[in-house]
Amino acid sequence: MRTFDFSPLWRSTIGFDHLAELLDSSLRQSADDNYPPYNVERCGEDAYRISLAVAGFGMDDIAVTAERDTLIIEGNKPDAEQHEYLYHGIAARPFRRVFNLADYVQVKQASFKDGLLIVDLVREVPDSMKPRRIPIGTADASRQIEQKAA
Repeated sequence: MRTFDFSPLWRSTIGFDHLAELLDSSLRQSADDNYPPYNVERCGEDAYRISLAVAGFGMDDIAVTAERDTLIIEGNKPDAEQHEYLYHGIAARPFRRVFNLADYVQVKQASFKDGLLIVDLVREVPDSMKPRRIPIGTADASRQIEQKAA
């Protein structure tokens, strides 16, 4: 596995601690853990959907938690009676998937259909953070504003 040293970058940047933590955690994350499989799709300009294939799990076996900028999906199947399997291909082991969410991305809803857990996300940028067009006035209008302020 290849390692990267980002320390020279972090010395010259201020306020990007969250980005540094994100990069570090993604590099530490194991590439071998691909259970359960999932898709992330864009459904619109500000809408996203995460679909997890959770065959063998019921709605009561899965917990979806949204904390600030993190979405955590955990599955834990209660111990059931033991069966004698000739072939055991449907995995029902406990899992934990963590998704880092961008600023202003919120979980809208979660649903369960046909063995898929579907989590809908939407980016809701506050009006105060949206770009706005500033009208350009004449120099006379600027002077009038200055005179009113004085």
